[in-house]
Amino acid sequence: MKNNEHQSAWAKSIPVKQQLGIVSRLIGYAKPYWRHFIVAIVLAALVSVVNIMLPMILSNYMDHYLKVGRADLKVMWLFAALYFFAMLTRAVMQFCQTYLYSMGAEYMLESVRRQLFNKLHRLGMRFYDQVPSGSILSRLTNDTMSFSTFWQLFSSLIVALFSVISSVIAMFLLNAKVAIWLLILLPLLAVTIWYYQRYSSKVYRRMRERLSELNSRLAEAITGISIIQQFRQEKRMNREFDDVNGAYFKSRQAMIRVNSLLLSPLIDLFYSLGVIFVLTLLGVRGLNGVVPAGMIYAFVTYLNNLFNPMTSMMDNLSDFQEGIVSGSRVMKLMADNAAVPQQTPVAGRTITNGKIEFKHVSFSYDGETPILDDISFVAQPGQTVALVGETGSGKSSIINVLMRFYEFQSGQVLIDDHDIREYDYATLRSKMGLVLQEPFLFYGSVASNIRMFNQAISDQQVRAAAAFVNADKMIESLPRGYDSRVIERGNGYSSGQKQLISFARTVVTDPKVLILDEATANIDTETEQEIQKSLAKLQSGRTTIAIAHRLSTIQNADLILVLHQGKIIERGTNDELMAQKGAYYDMIQLQNTAHLD
Repeated sequence: MKNNEHQSAWAKSIPVKQQLGIVSRLIGYAKPYWRHFIVAIVLAALVSVVNIMLPMILSNYMDHYLKVGRADLKVMWLFAALYFFAMLTRAVMQFCQTYLYSMGAEYMLESVRRQLFNKLHRLGMRFYDQVPSGSILSRLTNDTMSFSTFWQLFSSLIVALFSVISSVIAMFLLNAKVAIWLLILLPLLAVTIWYYQRYSSKVYRRMRERLSELNSRLAEAITGISIIQQFRQEKRMNREFDDVNGAYFKSRQAMIRVNSLLLSPLIDLFYSLGVIFVLTLLGVRGLNGVVPAGMIYAFVTYLNNLFNPMTSMMDNLSDFQEGIVSGSRVMKLMADNAAVPQQTPVAGRTITNGKIEFKHVSFSYDGETPILDDISFVAQPGQTVALVGETGSGKSSIINVLMRFYEFQSGQVLIDDHDIREYDYATLRSKMGLVLQEPFLFYGSVASNIRMFNQAISDQQVRAAAAFVNADKMIESLPRGYDSRVIERGNGYSSGQKQLISFARTVVTDPKVLILDEATANIDTETEQEIQKSLAKLQSGRTTIAIAHRLSTIQNADLILVLHQGKIIERGTNDELMAQKGAYYDMIQLQNTAHLD
C-alpha cells in the first residue's frame, strides 16, 4: 500500500506555478552565461526578419516581373543574387545562434553538475541513509543531462515565437482578412500545447522515478555481486530487475503513446487546415478577380514558417517535461538542508588540547526511535576512552555524533570546553583522525591515499607516517612501493593492508583527537600486535575514543564505558570493572571462553 502511495505521489502532475518556479531557478543557473543567450536570441530575431523577406523577394519577382513578362536575364540574376545573399546570411546567423545557445546550455549544465556534486559532499549522513545511491547517481547524471535538452526547447520556443510573430505580421501585410481567419488556428494550437504539457508531466515524472529505481537496482547488483553469487541470489535479482525494468518500459510506452498522438500529427493537421483556409479564401476571391500567384505562394510559405517551428517545439516538449521533472528533483536535492548538522562557528575557534565532554546527550536517527539516552562522560586531553557493548548498543552512534555526521536532539557536546557547534567543519575534521573498521581506498596510488591527494604533504611525511604505523615494510614489498596502483575500493589489497594504509593516512595529518571504530577488527593477530605498538605511540598526547570488540585491545584505557540499548550501564578502568563482576566482566569471560574454544 505504501509503495502504491509513493508511486501515485510521484505520478501527480506538477502544478503550473511549481513549473514556473523550476524554470525560474534554471534561468538563474544560466545567468552567468547570459551573453551567449542574449546574442543567440538577437540572432533568432534577425533570422525571423530574413524569413519574412525571402517569400517577399520571390513573390515580388513572380507577380511584378515573371507574370507580366518583364523578367529579363539581368532581373533574373538580380533576384537570384538577392535571394542567395539572404539565404547565406540566414545560414550564418542560424549557425551562430545555434552554437552560442548550445554552448551556453553546456556551460550551465557543467555548472549545475559541479554545484550538485559539491552539495552531495556537504549533506549529512542521514540523507544517504534515506536515499538510495542509484537515485543519487540518477540525479547527478541523467537529471542534469536533461537540462541540456531542456534548454534546447527554449531555443525552439524562441525561434517559434519569432516565427509566429513575423509570419502573422507578414500575412496581415499581404491580406488582413485571410490572416484573421488563420488566427483561429492559434487558440486550438495553444489548447493542444497546454493539454500535452499538463498530461505529459505525470508520464515523465513517473518515468523518471522508474529510472531512478532501475539505477538503484543496478548499483545494488554491482556492489553486492560477491554476496549475490555466494548465496545464489542471481534468479531473485534477475526477477526483481525484470519487474523494475518492466515498469520503466511501461512508463516509456506511455510516453511514446502521448507523443505519438499529441505531437507532430496534430500540428500537421492544423497546418493542413491552414492551407485549406488559404486556398479556399483566396480561391473564392479568384472567382471575382485575379489572385496573384506570388501571394498564394507567400501565404503558404508563411504558414509553413509558422507551423514548422511549432512542430519542432512540440517534438521538444518531451524534453521540457523531462527537464521540469529533472529540475524538480535536482532543486529538491539542492534545497535539502535538513540532513546537515548546522554549525555556528566562532571566529578563531580551534582545537588545541582535545578535551571531549558529553553532557546528557540523547540522539535518534529518525527522530522517533532513541539510540542514545542521556550519555555523559569526559575524555581528558591525552586520555583513551573505550566504548564497549553488544551490537546496536550505541557505540558507533557516539562516534557519529562526535564527528557531526548526525545532529543530536538534546544535551551538549563540548571540545576544549566549547560547544562543538562553535567549530567550523574544516577545523573539526582536520583535528580529528577517524579510522573505520572497513577502510576505503580511492583510485590512485598508495602514496596519494595516505596524503589524501593533499600535495602540501611531502613524500617524506608520507613515508614517516607509514613507518610510524609499521606499514612501511608492507608498502615497500609491493611491486612499485608507494607508487603502487590502487583501484576501486582498494580491491587487490588485503583487509590488513588497507587498514595499515588508513592508519598511515590518519597519522600524517597529526590529529588532536583519534577515533578508532573497531580499527583492528579485520586485522590478523600478528599484524594487530604490530599496530598496537604503533597505536601506543600514536595515542600519546592525543585524546582517543576507541570502539573495540576485542576487549584485550582496550584494557589499558583510562576509561571504559559499557553501553546497553543506548545507555551507559558501567564505567571505570579495566581493573575496576573486573572487580564489579558486572556486564563487562561477563563479556571478558565470554571472549576468553570463545578464544579457548
